[in-house]
Amino acid sequence: MTSPAPRARRLLSSLILCAPFAAALLPHAAQAQDSYPDKPVRFITNFPAGGPLDILGRALAIPLQADLRQPFVVDNRPGAGGNIGADLAAKSPADGYTVLLTIDTTFTINPHVYKSMPFAAKDLKPLMIFSSSGLAFGVNPSVPAKTLPAFIADAKKEAASFSSAGNGSPGHIAAEIFADATGAKIMHVPYKGNAPAVTALLSGEVQAGILATPGLLPHIQAGKVRPLAVTGRQRSPLLPEVPTVGELGLKGMEFEVLYMAMVPAATPQPIADKLQKALQSALATPELKSRLASLDMVPLGETGKTAADRLEASKVRYGAIVKATGMKVD
Repeated sequence: MTSPAPRARRLLSSLILCAPFAAALLPHAAQAQDSYPDKPVRFITNFPAGGPLDILGRALAIPLQADLRQPFVVDNRPGAGGNIGADLAAKSPADGYTVLLTIDTTFTINPHVYKSMPFAAKDLKPLMIFSSSGLAFGVNPSVPAKTLPAFIADAKKEAASFSSAGNGSPGHIAAEIFADATGAKIMHVPYKGNAPAVTALLSGEVQAGILATPGLLPHIQAGKVRPLAVTGRQRSPLLPEVPTVGELGLKGMEFEVLYMAMVPAATPQPIADKLQKALQSALATPELKSRLASLDMVPLGETGKTAADRLEASKVRYGAIVKATGMKVD
């Protein structure tokens, strides 16, 4: 039997021999962080191309590329209410070259409505909540109702079809609350994101939708969608004639969508800090401010505890709503 003393001496010798190699790695790690980024960065967006998140990602890429001197390439990975793209990002190398662009619902609604999640919230860490937008209640122009009260009266007699950005999306939740509060009959038709849900509304495949305002806005302005209400606490400056749901007496239907950037949790803090600083600089550019305003998005730039508190409040609120409505996604 080998005595403890020789074993201890061999272990000590191994540590002494390995020490120079470990020390040699430290400058390389520091150098990698200092030179970041030295290749293109991938923006994974977890909803389809053409939607508000995709549009925002491409707008963000321009000032970020100018600041960090590397391309930011948008990679759309939609599906399962954003879970597919988020899972891909969570399992990507934590080196700063994969950034998830997502909306809050993947983290505030999905855990309540999906039986299981493919990743844990702790697998990703937020860099910033950079903007928010509301939802708009829109109908296809073929729908006779010109106001929300008129639409409600008609939907009490015959069910109206609603598109949403997917099961468990804010629009889905808003539609369920709307039906419960008004007695209107609805047929919910989920799509794989805001863009295909808008397309269904434009084509007349569905009669109505409660969808992210940035995606509906150009079609409202072109007269291809008739807006009946917005879900913000205040009227949209781009749709000043459209009443809020609160003005129309529908309480509890005020919703906002939060647009966020996240990285794998093990991403080195100096790299995460560099990305966060670049995002803050991008939000300050006149070009991005103008682009956000044109999309009816409010710039936020929230980080740290402020962002965490906002997400937690949304998660608690949505949890109560999901429990009350009994919504689940198979």
